[in-house]
Amino acid sequence: MTLESTIAGSWYPGTEREIRALADKWEKEIASEKAADGAAAAVPEKPNTLLLPHAGWAYSGKIAWRAVRLVRGAKFKRVVVLAPSHRAWIENRLVAPEAEAVSTPLGKIAVDREWLDRLALMAPVVRHNRIHAAEHSAQIEYPLLQLALGNGFTVVPLVIGSFGSDQMAMCARALARMIDEKTLLVLSSDFTHYGKDFSYVPYGTSGDDVRTKVASVDGEAFSFMARRDAEGFAAFVKKTGATICGHIPIELALRAFPEKATLARLAYATSSDADRDFSRFVCYTAAAGRVEWPGEGKLVLDAEARAYLLRVARESMECAVKGVPYSRSPFSVSNSPITTKMGAFVTLNDRTTGALRGCIGEILPMRALVDAVIERAVDSALHDPRFMPVTERELAGLRVEVSALTPPKPVSSWRDIVLGRDGMTLEKNGAFAVFLPQVAPEQGWDLETTLSYLSRKAGLSADAWRSGAKFETFQAEVFHE
Repeated sequence: MTLESTIAGSWYPGTEREIRALADKWEKEIASEKAADGAAAAVPEKPNTLLLPHAGWAYSGKIAWRAVRLVRGAKFKRVVVLAPSHRAWIENRLVAPEAEAVSTPLGKIAVDREWLDRLALMAPVVRHNRIHAAEHSAQIEYPLLQLALGNGFTVVPLVIGSFGSDQMAMCARALARMIDEKTLLVLSSDFTHYGKDFSYVPYGTSGDDVRTKVASVDGEAFSFMARRDAEGFAAFVKKTGATICGHIPIELALRAFPEKATLARLAYATSSDADRDFSRFVCYTAAAGRVEWPGEGKLVLDAEARAYLLRVARESMECAVKGVPYSRSPFSVSNSPITTKMGAFVTLNDRTTGALRGCIGEILPMRALVDAVIERAVDSALHDPRFMPVTERELAGLRVEVSALTPPKPVSSWRDIVLGRDGMTLEKNGAFAVFLPQVAPEQGWDLETTLSYLSRKAGLSADAWRSGAKFETFQAEVFHE
């Protein structure tokens, strides 16, 4: 399914010819102009992060193009767009489209569903086409990106609402791990919305000094961004009431940024610069930067090992359900990590609904990873006490997921547990329970909520974790069919 544009022909031109003609016009104007007020330091070489406005192109298109033009011809594999929600209430979730592609008059852009699946193992991701169809803040950027990059990239559009602190941190860590040198990050945000209907008129409703004062507020807000100061940016927005509609996506990105990150402001303008009526206006900023993302780092299990483990998990499960003997085929790579002693869990989910159908594992590294996966795949299908045994008719409709675990280590306090990174165990008065690292992201829980459910899973009261409990944490490489 392709999600068609709902704003082509209104927010931006409706035909390819008109889009390209307008971009050519911007390019000629930019070449003959000096940068608008607020231009900052020199743009870093090979920018991979853009801050773009998302108003109709008649107001902010040329401002956005000042940044987008800097990545023309770059060979990005994907573009991640962090965009605010204007019409739907979203809490503690990253909302991606269900569709396989999005469309503009310049053609289709495939959604990177495999990348989204991996992100969903570390952060709360949901899919919802209607939210994306109704939201302009991501859609408005697509044709700009196509003008610069062609149609050879995939897109990961994430519409965002509000976050609790735990969930914000979890999503930031996930993005920091997932984004790599092949990814362009786009932050979609307009800046101050000024006027009575925006409930923001601290400087009156007339006079050019209104624009000057608002520009000063926006400039100070951007200075926190340039310093990668997420805490300062969030505090500034809260203190001043600055009506920056994309402040949550911006804060999320700042929290994800590593130390090696730079961001330079290229242009600043308002919707009233032409008519000079500053009783009501919206402000637009364009910026570009270079972020040295750490990426996922070196994986213990490469793609070949992961594919093999998923295959033997499915084969052993299917043989057990059908009641026939199973003998695994040899792995082609010698000295593979699959023979290392590691803990492992095998999880079965319904392919259509995502509902859990079985999950059994072992935390301690007692035997070769491949042997743990084979046996726990069988246990998940036939011996999870929460479910009836899997039947032959169900096999094709199940998705197999494997979690390969690091050895558990004790932590001195529950406050040391990091959601989105850590799996956790709880032990108290002989009761025990475990959650894999992906449980909290899948549910969108904060840490205290997660621990309350963990206590209940152990057969204890919901607040039993608050005193007298011992905790251990572990990490996992998680992959699925």
